[in-house]
Amino acid sequence: MVDLAVNLPGLQLKNPIMPASGCFGFGQEYSQHYDLNQLGAVIIKAATKEPRLGNATPRVAETPSGMLNAIGLQNPGIEAIMSEKLPWLAQHYPELPIIANVAGNTLNDYVSVCQTISTAPNVHAIELNISCPNVAHGGLEFGTDPQSAAQLTAACVAVSQVPVYVKLSPNVTDIRPIAQAVEQAGAAGFSLINTLVGMRIDIRTGEPILANLTGGLSGPAIKPVAVRIIRQVRSISALPIIGMGGVQNATDALELLAAGANAIGVGTANFTDPFACPNIIEQLPIEMTKYGFADLSRFAVTQEVK
Repeated sequence: MVDLAVNLPGLQLKNPIMPASGCFGFGQEYSQHYDLNQLGAVIIKAATKEPRLGNATPRVAETPSGMLNAIGLQNPGIEAIMSEKLPWLAQHYPELPIIANVAGNTLNDYVSVCQTISTAPNVHAIELNISCPNVAHGGLEFGTDPQSAAQLTAACVAVSQVPVYVKLSPNVTDIRPIAQAVEQAGAAGFSLINTLVGMRIDIRTGEPILANLTGGLSGPAIKPVAVRIIRQVRSISALPIIGMGGVQNATDALELLAAGANAIGVGTANFTDPFACPNIIEQLPIEMTKYGFADLSRFAVTQEVK
């Protein structure tokens, strides 16, 4: 028998697999395909203070082994999420742990949304999105500077009724000082990684394909970056890590776990296969048995990662 259970601050997970924010909406569409209770948790779409229509189209482009997106955190706003989306999840999946992704333009925006959404009975943790590369304000402005990241984290931790996990950006020279600053500011854990900034150009016109010019690169192409950054952060912190970036199957999940992650977010794979998460959950015990793992305890990362 293989034990898939994971216990993290605020989260008692039957297994470590969860859809990543922005790739699963609020679960309603995917619930038409399978029982969401199979999942360890769900990270819902980003919540902002006001509704957002997102960026102009086109805002998605394929790339080799991945995709670019510049959706721009489109969402119905915190009021609708609190009155419609979270109650729907609570009614249909009362035992399913929910992680609320929070974004904003200003520190006060983040604080306001964290304070509100953390009162929802079925929200067990917050994923603080300080790393979205596709918005004009907020996002990377907070996530690339240790002092700004720490200030925002501390302010949100102070008002949240649930543990706060901070989603860090790979679009930095060295992620370790930012991770250390966020940990000192009171974060309960990390989400690693968000998308990499990329661009595609239509050679017929010479113009970028995305209306936003740049977008976030996700999919299998970024998995080696995710593995490296998870390992780097694990080398300087014992806080829990929700690892994500290019996970397509159970072997990919085990690689991120071996790098130092404690749980796994699955993003772009949900677009190509709506059953990606339940398939990975089904495959995971088989792969763990193959490599001699009886549970999800990992070897410690002790060496510094360059």
